[in-house]
Amino acid sequence: MLSANTHTVKCEDHRFDANEANSSFTHHVFIRLSAKQKTFASVDFKYCIFDGCYLRGCRFIECDFTGCRFLSTNFHGSTFISCQFAYATFEKTMIADDILESQAPDFENQKERFARSLRINYQQLGESVSANKAIKIELEATKTHLYEAWHSKKDYYRRKYRGLERISSFLKWLWFTSLHVLWGNGESAIRLLFSIIFLFIAMGVYDAFHTGDSGQLKSYWNGFCIAPEVFLGIRTFPQYPYWYLTAVGALRLLAFAALTSILIKRFNRR
Repeated sequence: MLSANTHTVKCEDHRFDANEANSSFTHHVFIRLSAKQKTFASVDFKYCIFDGCYLRGCRFIECDFTGCRFLSTNFHGSTFISCQFAYATFEKTMIADDILESQAPDFENQKERFARSLRINYQQLGESVSANKAIKIELEATKTHLYEAWHSKKDYYRRKYRGLERISSFLKWLWFTSLHVLWGNGESAIRLLFSIIFLFIAMGVYDAFHTGDSGQLKSYWNGFCIAPEVFLGIRTFPQYPYWYLTAVGALRLLAFAALTSILIKRFNRR
């Protein structure tokens, strides 16, 4: 049976007039809390909710924000040193993006959730630069976590990922890595361009073998030069079989769809 948390304390329209150290505010709900240029040292804020709070220019040193929710809170000019943010979530909260690197949780799966929450938060505020930074950290944490899940010999991973779960993690890592190489998991137009160039090289090799002049270096170069025309369908090439042109046409549609997706994501963050 579920029961209400009897330790929850609602704190509304309060203000910190002095520095705070070695205190505990676990399970507090802070509504319109305010503090300006105050220092909080070794303060326990676990499982708190900060709703519409104004904490400007404050210093948080070794504070514990595990499981906290930050809603429409202003941390403008505030700094965080050696704080804990495991399982914390952010919504429409003004907070410097250096928190992504300096205060991210140690475990990669927690870091992934932390970066994802901040990425959504920055998108809500229209801060495209911070959102892009959060995405890079989120993707890197996801890649590392999936790799460790099937490869690491650490007790944590080997207890949690066994048998089929380990195989599933390997397949997820393989798929994630493939998409990262092809187009940066939807974040890199440069990677998509290199993937298309590699496709042109493969098409040039096919052309050299298809024409029967695979022993001549010039055949590879000629095949590479006409590859863009084949890829874009600018003119007909009766020397190629239909299955080949169909495959190239399908890849062309996928490439344009991927490029459109990247552009839409970029403009949506602005």
